[in-house]
Amino acid sequence: MKIRFILYPLLVSIVLIMACSAPRMVNLDPVTLVENAKGSLVYRGSYTKNIDIINTRLDLSFDWDSAHVIGKATIFAKPYFYPSDQLVLNANGFRLNSVSLIKKDDKIPLRYIYDGKLLKISLDKSYTRDQNFTIFIDYVAMPNKLKIGEDIASAGDRGIYFINRDGKDKGKPRQIWTQGETECNSNWFPTINGTQEKMTQELNITVPNEFVSLSNGTLEISTLNGDGTRTDSWRQKQPHSTYLTMLTVGDFVITKDHWRDKELSYYTEPEYASNAKMVFGKTPEMMEFFSNKLGIEYPWDKYSQIVVRDFVSGAMENTTATVFFEGLNMSEGQFLDENHEDIIAHELFHHWFGNLVTAESWANLPLNESFATYGEYLWEEFKYGRDQADVKGLEDMSIYLANKRKTEPDVIRFDYADKEQMFDEISYHKGGRILHMLRKTVGDEAFFESLKLYLTKHSFKTAEIHDLRLVFEEISGMDLNWFFNQWFLASGHPVLSIQSSYDQIKREIKVGITQDQNLTETPLYRIPISVDIYSGGKIERKEIVLDRQNQSFIFPSLSPPDLVNVDAEKYILAEKNEIKSVQEYVFQYQNAPLFMDRIEAILKLKDLKEDASAKELMVSAIKDKSWLIRHTALSVVEHLSDEEKKAVYGTLKDLAINDKVSQVRAAAVEKLGKYYRTSENKEVFALTAKDKSPVVISATAAARQ
Repeated sequence: MKIRFILYPLLVSIVLIMACSAPRMVNLDPVTLVENAKGSLVYRGSYTKNIDIINTRLDLSFDWDSAHVIGKATIFAKPYFYPSDQLVLNANGFRLNSVSLIKKDDKIPLRYIYDGKLLKISLDKSYTRDQNFTIFIDYVAMPNKLKIGEDIASAGDRGIYFINRDGKDKGKPRQIWTQGETECNSNWFPTINGTQEKMTQELNITVPNEFVSLSNGTLEISTLNGDGTRTDSWRQKQPHSTYLTMLTVGDFVITKDHWRDKELSYYTEPEYASNAKMVFGKTPEMMEFFSNKLGIEYPWDKYSQIVVRDFVSGAMENTTATVFFEGLNMSEGQFLDENHEDIIAHELFHHWFGNLVTAESWANLPLNESFATYGEYLWEEFKYGRDQADVKGLEDMSIYLANKRKTEPDVIRFDYADKEQMFDEISYHKGGRILHMLRKTVGDEAFFESLKLYLTKHSFKTAEIHDLRLVFEEISGMDLNWFFNQWFLASGHPVLSIQSSYDQIKREIKVGITQDQNLTETPLYRIPISVDIYSGGKIERKEIVLDRQNQSFIFPSLSPPDLVNVDAEKYILAEKNEIKSVQEYVFQYQNAPLFMDRIEAILKLKDLKEDASAKELMVSAIKDKSWLIRHTALSVVEHLSDEEKKAVYGTLKDLAINDKVSQVRAAAVEKLGKYYRTSENKEVFALTAKDKSPVVISATAAARQ
């Protein structure tokens, strides 16, 4: 699942790392969650497997007026290990018509107890793990009658949604769609909740002829019923977790595409069909990249992506059929401003991490969401280079550090009060950054070989965090308990104070580093760090390991260094407090190789309003290769003298008209309107008013006022 966190404006003001803007979630219903009291003895483990559902067949039709699901479920199952004479299913708010055992062609009624949430079926005998049985349930699901706070936690937990079901809202199409995560699918079909239960499935969906349907797997056959309806038969042949079962119904145009020999399809409202390939067209390239990078070919029969109205989250990675919120209904101009490529990559990567190998419990959710978040980084790195990927990494780190609860929960946490709490900046953004640190710790080759082994060993099964550690240890030969214990199984992050000095007499550089985090609640970290020393036109890398609260490192140097660049790879998830001179930050910007080196310097220098060197560098950074640095550097304009403003006027006009990134064009227009009121901007604004980007058009209208 992708929950949209937006740092605004533009990572805002980007005062990221040290001072982050607050994240907000988009398209989510408010949910009140109760925290456990500190020190509470709570353990949220994996659900016990008593019965294993092998296959579920659902024959479904819908009463649009009442928002009822009229269903017949045929469940083929067996005991997991121990003999059992009972099947317990989650079925929330159903009306049950009959419950039977199917033997050959007969349906034998069975006794059952139903309390409105759990259906306890007494079987005809005790079955062993080698004996299968088939249960038939005739039912009506009534999701709109589920009471918030009693049957479900929020309006976002109904599981199935009838959008504009009476057709009275002329600006909104009629649709049905489902959202199963976490445990909401049992609101529309009887099943076993949790990540651990995997099954194959068949969905026979009866819909009006004018509508199309979508579900997991492939469409086997469509049958006209002669009454204005049609039954579409969808089959998911490979096992997946029950929360990933989905369906959608509505007026959608299907745009076909392909990857290798697999069918891809993009479902959009008719109005947006012409832009479907603009929005989703990189999907085949993503599939090729992820398949090659992981060494595991995309494992499912097909891949569909559909955009629906009023979705309760950003997107959901249902197996072979991802659902997206309506923000992906885009015009060409909107696509320029925000293409949502990160969401598309996130949900696709889930098809390996989450769908193929599933976290065995909600406590282990980061095995799904941290990986999907890091999948966004990997795609950016492949497609657009490390600079742009590091913008994504910076965004993730900033969102995590802005989280008020960041020092409290562990990443893998067995003490949550509510499983919905697992869907936070810790599981997503912190977890993604931890995976990046793991990659840097073991090296690229070992990292991706380990992921391949993890996916191979646990395909179509579940896994926990120790399974991930064990494959990394098997591939790398390293003991990685220290890494997993401090990052995945503990809370918080390092707070590092860094100070470098040069001793002219001893001719040596001293680097002092202190871990200032609260050690009663947060680990004392072991952190391998690269230190680059720039001196005499040369760069020398030193490898050090932090493992004590206060440490000093001595490096011989014949001359004072131009720069001591601690954490030269810029990969550590930490708050870093380091004082450098203006000259050192200028040198860092001009000589250190990474985007993170440059943005770190810019963020320090942007506030030195009266320093000539700082202003000069900020002006030069307006032409940086990174759009984010160009955008950030534009803040210098308000601190320039009249003569200095004249000197950069031409550059601002060029950015307003020609910059490749619409946010930079808009920022340049805003500066022209605010600080160059007496200049001749009519020709520039005439061009920017015709820009395809809504952001630029809006900025132009404001600048003209």
